[in-house]
Amino acid sequence: MLNSLRVFLLAGCALVLQGATYYVDSAAGQDSNAGTSPAQPWKTLDKVNAAELQPGDRILFKSGSAWQGQLAPKSSGAEGSPILIGRYGEGPRPRIDGEGRVEDTVRLYNVQQIEVRNLEITNQAKTPATRRGVHVFLDNFGDARHVVLAGLYIHHVNGDNRRKDNGGIVIRTNGAKTPSRFDGLLIERNIIWKVDRSGIVAQSYHAMRTRWYPSLHVIIRDNLVDDVGGDGIVPWATGGAVIEHNIAHRTNQRGANYNAGIWPWSADNTLLQLNESCDARSTRDGEGLDSDFNSRHTLFQYNYSHDNEGGFMLICAPGKRDEKTNVGNVGTLVRYNISHNDHNRLFNISGYVTETLVYDNAFYVGSGIDVDAVFVSNWNGWPEDLVFRNNRFYVEGTARYGHQLSRDEPDGLYEIGPGFAPAKGVVFEGNRYYGTHIDRPSDPKGVVKRAVKPRVRDWNVPRFNPSNPAGFDEFLARHRAWMLKLFEEEFGKPVKLGPRP
Repeated sequence: MLNSLRVFLLAGCALVLQGATYYVDSAAGQDSNAGTSPAQPWKTLDKVNAAELQPGDRILFKSGSAWQGQLAPKSSGAEGSPILIGRYGEGPRPRIDGEGRVEDTVRLYNVQQIEVRNLEITNQAKTPATRRGVHVFLDNFGDARHVVLAGLYIHHVNGDNRRKDNGGIVIRTNGAKTPSRFDGLLIERNIIWKVDRSGIVAQSYHAMRTRWYPSLHVIIRDNLVDDVGGDGIVPWATGGAVIEHNIAHRTNQRGANYNAGIWPWSADNTLLQLNESCDARSTRDGEGLDSDFNSRHTLFQYNYSHDNEGGFMLICAPGKRDEKTNVGNVGTLVRYNISHNDHNRLFNISGYVTETLVYDNAFYVGSGIDVDAVFVSNWNGWPEDLVFRNNRFYVEGTARYGHQLSRDEPDGLYEIGPGFAPAKGVVFEGNRYYGTHIDRPSDPKGVVKRAVKPRVRDWNVPRFNPSNPAGFDEFLARHRAWMLKLFEEEFGKPVKLGPRP
C-alpha cells in the first residue's frame, strides 16, 4: 500500500511539473489577462520578464507579432521539465527587437533548464556599440544544465568590432567566487546574419589553466553564420565540445583585428567535423579553420574550407607556456578535410605547437593562385613534432614551403625561405605533389608529378539566402547530403563521423 501511494505521489508530481502555458500577443494581448489561453494573452515583454515561472512552464509568443526591448526571463526549470520559450500560430517567427537600446536583446542570466526556440532577434542602431542578439551569462552560479538555443533567426546586430563579446550569440561563464560552467549546452539550427563582431562566441573566466573549469556536453550544430564582422564560431573553455555541420560564410568582413572562420580556444578534446568555412576576408588571420592555443587534442575531420583570403588552417600557440596558464597547442589532428582555392596559405603552424598530425587530406589550388602551402612561423617559439602524411596537393597555380623570414604586421603576411628550421621534427611522408611546388620538402616516399589532373568534383555547394529564413531546415538537409557526397567521392569510403578512435 505504501509503495502504491509513493507511485501515485510521484505521478502527481510529474503532472505538476508539466507546467502551464502562457501566450503573448503584442497586438491583441493585455497584461491584465490570465495569459493561459490564446484568447486571453499577455501583451508585453515586461510581463514575461516579471513572471515567476515554474518548471515545465511555456512562454509562447504569437507568430508574426513584434516587440521592442529585452527578453530576460529570470526563472529556471528542473531536470526533465525545462522552461520553454517559443512561439504559437502560423507565420513568421515572433520578432524581438532591441533597437540598439539594450546590450542584449535576449538575456539569460544565471538560469538553467531552459530552452529558447524559433524567435527572430535583432539589435541595431545608427552607430555601433556593445550589442548582442543573445547573451547567456553564468555569474558565480555553479553548474548550469540543459540550456538550448535553437531555430533562432538573429540578424542586424551592429556591435563593437573592437570586442569579441559582441554579435549574434555570446556565451559567458564567470566564477571568481563559485566555479561556473555549462553542463549540457546545445546551440543548433540558428541563422546568424549581419552581426558584429562574432557569430557564435564564448568567453570564460575559466579559460586559464589556473582556473580551469571547462563546460561539458557542448554541442554547436547545424548553424549558419553569414556576413560576420569578425570570427564565425569560437568555443572557449570546453571539454569534449562537438562543432558539427555549421556553415561559416563571409567571416572577418569588418573587423580590423585578427579573426577566422571556425576555431576553438583554450579547449580540450574538441571535435570539429562536417563544417563548411568559406569566403573569409583579410590576411589578418582570415583562415577558414584554426586550432588555437591553450588547447589539447583538437580533431578536425571532414571539413570543407574554400575561397578564404587568409587560407585553410592556422595552428598556433605562443612560445611562453606553463602547465598553469597556457599548455600550448598539443596533439592537433587534421584528417579527411578538403581545401579548395584557399588563398595565401594552406597551413601556418606558428609558435609552440607540438605533436601535430596532418594526414589523408586533399588540397586543390586553382590556376593563378600562389600559396604558402606549408610553412612554420615564430610566435615566441617554433613548432616541434609535425607530421604530414598521405596528403594530396593538386596545384594548378604555385605552392611554396618553408619558414618565416619576416612578417608584414599590418597585413599579417609572411616572407618565407626554404626549409623548416628552426622548427624541429618536421616530417613529410608519402604525400602526393602535383603541379608546381617551390622548395618542396624532402619526402622519400612521396609521389611528384608535374602534370595536374585533379579529380572532377562538384564544387557547387548549396547556398541559402538568410534574408528569407523560410526553408532553412530543408536547406540544411541538402547541404549535409552534398557534403557527405563530396567526402565520400574524395576519399573513396563512407564518412564516419564521431570522436577519434
